[in-house]
This record gives sequence, C-alpha cells and structure tokens, in this order.
Amino acid sequence: MGNVIVVIGAGSIGQAIARRVSVGKHILLADLRQENADAAAKTLSDAGFSVSTAKVDVSSRVSVQALVKTAASFGEISGIIHAAGVSPSQASPETVLKVDLYGTALVLEEFGNVIARGGCGVVISSQSGHRLPPLSAEQNKLLATTPVEELLKLPMLQPDQVKDSLHAYQISKRGNSLRVMAEAVRWGKRGARVNAISPGIIFTPLAKDELDGPRGAGYRRMIEVSAAGRGGTPDEVGAVGALLMGPDGTFITGSDFLMDGGVTAAYWYGELAPK
Repeated sequence: MGNVIVVIGAGSIGQAIARRVSVGKHILLADLRQENADAAAKTLSDAGFSVSTAKVDVSSRVSVQALVKTAASFGEISGIIHAAGVSPSQASPETVLKVDLYGTALVLEEFGNVIARGGCGVVISSQSGHRLPPLSAEQNKLLATTPVEELLKLPMLQPDQVKDSLHAYQISKRGNSLRVMAEAVRWGKRGARVNAISPGIIFTPLAKDELDGPRGAGYRRMIEVSAAGRGGTPDEVGAVGALLMGPDGTFITGSDFLMDGGVTAAYWYGELAPK
C-alpha cells in the first residue's frame, strides 16, 4: 500500500499536474465519463505511471464518498487534484452551480476527512472568479463556510439572483477560492494543505468550446490585449500545481493563484475595463 494521488477530471490540466507529482505513487483518475478516464489512464500508463480509473459525479455525495473509499483501498491519500467542472457554454446556471460550486465544496469536505498528514490538495478554479465585483464580507463568509448541503439554498444563489450561466460560473469560482481558504483551516488540523489555481484561457477542449461558442470573440479579444498576448498551456498550470503540491510549497495553504497572462489586469485596469 503506497501513496495515492486522486485526479478528479481527467482532462489535460489534471494530467499535467499529476505527471509532476505522482512518480512512485498510484494515480486514481476519476471522471464523469469513463471513456475520458480510460483515455487519460492509457496516456499516463504508457508513460510509466501506475494508474487506475473510476467514474465519479462530483454533484453526488454518494458518488464522491464511493470515490474516497476506492482511493483509500490503494493506500494513503496524499494528494487531490480537483479539475472537474463545466463551462458557461456547456451548462445551465443550475448545473454550473451544482457541479462547480457544490461539487467542489463536497470534494473538499469528503477528501478533507481522509487526507494524509503532509498531503495537499489543488482545486482548479478560474480567472472568472476574479472578475466578479466584490461581495460583502457576509456573502464571502456564506460561500466559504455554509454547510455543503445548505450551500445551494443560499438566497444569493437563487434563480432571481443568478440569471445566466456566466454569472453562475463567476460566483462558483469565487466561491471555490473562498471555500479553499476556509477548508485550509480544517485541513491544517490534519497537517495537510489545500490551494486553488485560477487559470485564464488555457488551451484545452473546454477552452476550445468557449472559443468556438457564443463568447468566442470576447475570449479572442482577451488574449489579444493581455500582457502575455497568448493563451496558456496545461504544462504551465502543471508547473504551479507541482510547486503547490511539492516540497517547495509547504508554507502555502489557503491561497488562490491567478495565472491568466494578465487578462484580469486588463479587465480591471486596461483595455478590457468596463466602460
């Protein structure tokens, strides 16, 4: 029985981090679609990693609990890479909140109950959370600390308040950042750490859906006027994930790392600033 790294969401960002932190450990790759998990497992297995797969629906507590049990059967759970989610072009506001907000809170709670001493979690959030106008201190605390099963009942998350998928996505991602900060307190009692990464436009299939979707022109404009002048790669996110989960990151917990090539800077203080 060795150490286990659980990757939830078998896409390119989760894989990129896993490659850097899973040598000599067992990877459990979980995804809503078994075929996605199988394809990612083949790639990692061919590269010499020890890999198993599982199916998970992060919006279901029973499903997440089953994943925890499966992971524990392979050994001590020393790392969680939570990279599952849906984009605004892929889902309704209700589904975005259920998967991206509730699902993340659920994963943090369930895996926070079993994470090994010295272990670490990374949540893949989004630059979108940094473009939501400031919330009140009370709203921040509600998103951070409301019991998971009560979260979607908050008045601020009802359909009359969250009317479109983009708003649902932004508030979910802000919620992820706040939840990670609150959970870092609880994880710390187990001697474990947890952080978030908020990537900008990273060239993944999900980003391609957005670039080809109704907001595609806006996304291309973001890239053009950003300081970097380009989109990012999964490997660049992988490098930050490796820092957070590795020996050089042991003083970092409860943090959210924005890495978007300067898009958010341009949004608040540059050419993308709302008129």
